[in-house]
Amino acid sequence: MKRGILILFVLLVYSGIPYAQEIYQWRGVDRKGVYPEIPMVSFLEEEPEQVLAIAGFGNGYGAPVVTPEGIFVTGEIGDTALVFRYSLSGELIWQTPFGKDWVATYPGSRSSPTIVGDLLYVCSGLGNLACLEVATGECVWIIDTIHGQPLMHGHAESPLVFDDMVYLVAGGRDTNIVAFDRFQGTVKWIAEGRGERAGYNAPNLIRLPERDILVTFSAYHLLGLDARTGELLWTHEQTNIPIEKRKPGAGDTHSNTIYFDEGFIYYFAGDGNGAVKLRLSPNGDSITQVWRNESIDNFMGGVVRIGSYLYSTTMSGRDLRSLSVETGLESDTLKLGSGALIATGNNLIYYSQKGQLNLVRADQGKMSPDGAFQIHFGTKEHFSHPVIFNGILYLRRGDALRGWKIRKHAPDVGF
Repeated sequence: MKRGILILFVLLVYSGIPYAQEIYQWRGVDRKGVYPEIPMVSFLEEEPEQVLAIAGFGNGYGAPVVTPEGIFVTGEIGDTALVFRYSLSGELIWQTPFGKDWVATYPGSRSSPTIVGDLLYVCSGLGNLACLEVATGECVWIIDTIHGQPLMHGHAESPLVFDDMVYLVAGGRDTNIVAFDRFQGTVKWIAEGRGERAGYNAPNLIRLPERDILVTFSAYHLLGLDARTGELLWTHEQTNIPIEKRKPGAGDTHSNTIYFDEGFIYYFAGDGNGAVKLRLSPNGDSITQVWRNESIDNFMGGVVRIGSYLYSTTMSGRDLRSLSVETGLESDTLKLGSGALIATGNNLIYYSQKGQLNLVRADQGKMSPDGAFQIHFGTKEHFSHPVIFNGILYLRRGDALRGWKIRKHAPDVGF
């Protein structure tokens, strides 16, 4: 029996078949922003106990990624793009530059790293894609020659990894979406998509019995491609801006990662596109619109699902809303300002652009505030998305990061 297991292991290794590894990435498992349920403290009486303070990793908005190996965060210092690794207790382990970063509008990093096994993948605000060793920070390879069309606010993408591939939505006319061998940095396939510039979107993966689909936004189209071949399967156009008026900054910001659940695609966009539910065919080759709610204009705050309800911020209403998965109709509203949203169990963690970190209890579409506290550390806008790992809530603002115990009886940092 032991000999049989050994033979199987050898065959897997030497056949080049990548074995299943946990992926630590933007907004957690499946990029849904929903973290494992924990018994939470309330924010009503006082701010949760702060257990971590880190600073000095540069300008940026990209959320950290936290693993048992440490805290990984991107930053821009003097127009250089960097990745930093800290221990769970906050000691710097290494920092690695990987080219130039975005220093025009809202200067700083936009990417959250993606970590698979002993490798880390990261994208700069200029669209460079790099692979680093987790242990040492040494650069394995870097791609800086596939340039997309100019963007108003820099390239904002957290790399998607699938099997032996890592993807870059370059936004070039001919090199629109590119799949690379994630170990070598060589091109696996190139897709033209619709030839549009990138849409500030972190792509996602849909796993079906018949095929695996890469879903992402370019400037004016939702795209579905065969993740293994790059074949364009379907598109869904954003019709809010007439073709003759389309230009950088006009209706082209689609920063929310696509949400897929139980055979349906949900996307939340601004500029009049609204919230949309699409039915994906069983074989993945077509989509059909089920509903649209144009009042939900969410550019970059994320969306989560709890039970039969979706929860989203809005920009025009400057609030937090719930809406029915079945109908798209709104159920409840909280006037908390625009912000970024994640969830754990029936709890919503909502970081408003006014700098308040809110705890909201969700119950079948109804929302009840359970306290908030003001963020005073760091500089610049309150744009970054919160992260939860092992009972600790992490939040980045500019070149500073904090961690709080939010689980009752959470272990000490650095366990």
